[in-house]
Amino acid sequence: MKQFLILQSRPEDEASDEEFQAFLLRAGLSGDRVRRIRLDEGPIPTLALEGYAGVIVGGGPACISDAPDVKSPQEARVEADILSLMPAIIARDMPFMGCCYGMGILAHHLGGQVSKARYGEAVGGVDCHLTTAGAADPMLAGVPSEFRALVGHKEAVQDLPAGAVHLVGSEPCPFQMIRTGQNVYATQFHPEADGQSFATRIRIYGDRGYFPPEKGAALMEKVLAERISMPALILRNFVAKFGGKYAVE
Repeated sequence: MKQFLILQSRPEDEASDEEFQAFLLRAGLSGDRVRRIRLDEGPIPTLALEGYAGVIVGGGPACISDAPDVKSPQEARVEADILSLMPAIIARDMPFMGCCYGMGILAHHLGGQVSKARYGEAVGGVDCHLTTAGAADPMLAGVPSEFRALVGHKEAVQDLPAGAVHLVGSEPCPFQMIRTGQNVYATQFHPEADGQSFATRIRIYGDRGYFPPEKGAALMEKVLAERISMPALILRNFVAKFGGKYAVE
């Protein structure tokens, strides 16, 4: 009766709570099926990873590629805490789903280049497509060859990391989803989010450099008009594969 471990780095209560509820809803999980850890609240506790069905890492305003003197002490600690888990996760091929910030974590751990040089995406919807490998991957079962997802990131993976499999791409950002081993995944887009999720985040993160603050209202209208449904299936597939009968139908 293993729980899924959800690790969050958003320091704003409203943003963190919204993201957590979005994960529960889109993954089809009940609250008793997860352990939630807000890494912004303190150092990561000692974890016996074998006691969990899988690990889900959410997004946040921090950037892996920022220089050490740019990151706040909290951001640096959170990053180090998550990275400290990656050797064991990779060695065990433990079920892992990193979302946006989690893509940077996985790629960085694999030795890939994460930077703001190319492939950043403005806040909004983007057309994604499955690669040949993606079309055959069980995490994308039921997802059409082309689908729309919500994005908003300043940094991105610049080249496919060694040992990773390219599953999903888009025109502005080629590496939208990757896998290493058989069970370790990451997405650049937000599989947990819908238009309302992004509208909330636009309001909260208006001063974090994702967009000119005066364009926030227009962006909210734009994301609220998006009809995003397919990315959530990735989370449900993750829970169905690794959580078995405990997934909520």
